[in-house]
Amino acid sequence: MLKPWLFEFLPELGGPNVEPDPRDVTALVARYLDLWVRDEALGFEGIFFSEHHFGRSYSPSPNLLIAALASRTKTLRLGVMGVVLPYYHPARVVEEFGMLDHLTGGRLEIGTAIGVPQELARFNMTMAEARERNDEIVAVIDAALSNRVVSHRGKYFSFSGLRLLPRPSQQPSPPRWTTVVSADSARRAARRRIRISTGFNSVTRIKGIFDAYREEADAAGFHAGPEYLALRRRVTVAPTSDQARIYAQGVADRLKSFVAEDERLTTNVPDAPAPTGGFTLSDDEFVTGTPKDAAHNIIEQCRAVGAGHFLAVLNYSAPVDEVAQAHELFGRETIPLLRAA
Repeated sequence: MLKPWLFEFLPELGGPNVEPDPRDVTALVARYLDLWVRDEALGFEGIFFSEHHFGRSYSPSPNLLIAALASRTKTLRLGVMGVVLPYYHPARVVEEFGMLDHLTGGRLEIGTAIGVPQELARFNMTMAEARERNDEIVAVIDAALSNRVVSHRGKYFSFSGLRLLPRPSQQPSPPRWTTVVSADSARRAARRRIRISTGFNSVTRIKGIFDAYREEADAAGFHAGPEYLALRRRVTVAPTSDQARIYAQGVADRLKSFVAEDERLTTNVPDAPAPTGGFTLSDDEFVTGTPKDAAHNIIEQCRAVGAGHFLAVLNYSAPVDEVAQAHELFGRETIPLLRAA
């Protein structure tokens, strides 16, 4: 069985030179909240939100979206893929995770990420510093989930004898995830038994990343089955193949515009080798067609890489009516095929 998730952005209205009416922004947020509540009835496993800053989406604090949905849903798993750790103090991160797990009734998924260069640079932070901060904060999270009192002395943070409250509802911890784009980062996650999610790259390269995770897991003494691995793709669905192709062109243009600013993106040639830490924007990233066509493509890719979870970015950054139609089609026609796979 493949578990179908949503990977969500809340797209920005307007742009750098167009300031929207605040009432329109409020209406957009309300519309998306209603849409995500509807997704529970459509059979999605859960929703992972994305954290981004300074344009293109309203995603600066996705933990607030989790809190807003907590009381309006009952079964959806809710998380962020992922909280960009280098921006925060580790105590704040740990305590928010604990609070959110209680607000969701034990439905929280903990996801973390290092961040993307063009956003980190706005804070005058290099990727090297971001990696160091990320590793320090992950070490604090490890300690806090195992101990009632936490002390830490590192390059960026030092504290002693902190009680970080509340403790999570799910013990010993909610499921933990991190985003990766390389075999090295996958191996680091495996050593901590943290689940991983990835996209962008070709099926061939992602299989290599997942194989590295599985090999490191074996060396660490645990079996990493499909439940530890998630494949994320941009999915464009419509009632007909022709309509889906029209929608997909807009998706591709919007995505390529965003990742063109990312220094880790080295090539757009599918299956071309990339240096450690980089990724390719492969044609495999785009799943397009009718709901049944999409299901067959998703199942084929997930089987090839050994993933048990599929994270769908549905009709990426399209107008909300188009996105809502895609959620309905995917939920009613694609999800039953994925769960039966």
